Amino acid sequence: MKIAAIRPELHLLLLEFGQAYLWNDAGRLTLVDTGIATSGKDIAAAIEELGFSKSDVRHVVLTHFHEDHSGGAAEISRWGEVTVLAHRLETPVIRGDKPAPPPNFTDEERALHRDLGAHLLPAAPPCRVDRELEDGDVIDFGGGARVIHTPGHTDGSIALHLPRFDVLFTGDTVAHVDGQVMPGVFNLDRAEMLRSFRRLAEVDAQLACVGHGEPLFDAHAALTAVAATLPA
Repeated sequence: MKIAAIRPELHLLLLEFGQAYLWNDAGRLTLVDTGIATSGKDIAAAIEELGFSKSDVRHVVLTHFHEDHSGGAAEISRWGEVTVLAHRLETPVIRGDKPAPPPNFTDEERALHRDLGAHLLPAAPPCRVDRELEDGDVIDFGGGARVIHTPGHTDGSIALHLPRFDVLFTGDTVAHVDGQVMPGVFNLDRAEMLRSFRRLAEVDAQLACVGHGEPLFDAHAALTAVAATLPA
């Protein structure tokens, strides 16, 4: 596990599989995504290395239900006064009330999924959701984080825009791999995901924290350029 400082309030946690983001509001911590089910110990170690306690976590915001994003949530939800938040459409899967629908793989994506070992990841344990989110809701961190519903990767995928800090958390609608910015893979509905990508390209944010890969420090320009190449 590695910790990368993005800005004073924000760190990227590179986990055993996947990544999460830690936001600090004067000692009140917010996690955006939680890695796989075994990530709790690494996230706790990262929090302590940064000089905090795991009991300082106040929010866990899940961008979607996939096991590499929501897997650690059940453990972290028991750390103290933690509020778990996710979009209303993701909640039945995260709570374990409904099975997770599989992606509609292309042949290339199916091979990539196998090569990454994603089919071997542990299932995300059921986790309570304390607040069900909708498009346009505002979460009390980062000066007010606005929820953007970005369906396509999953039905209830979300992004978060922090206007005060020019920060955008994209979830898996955007990836940044080997220097290439691209729409996410392993989607339920690729056409819908591309519409969501275009919506994120319209957000005036300088920093984008993507679901997989390094942050984008000229986000609006980078996303706009990719959006212009997408099929109608």
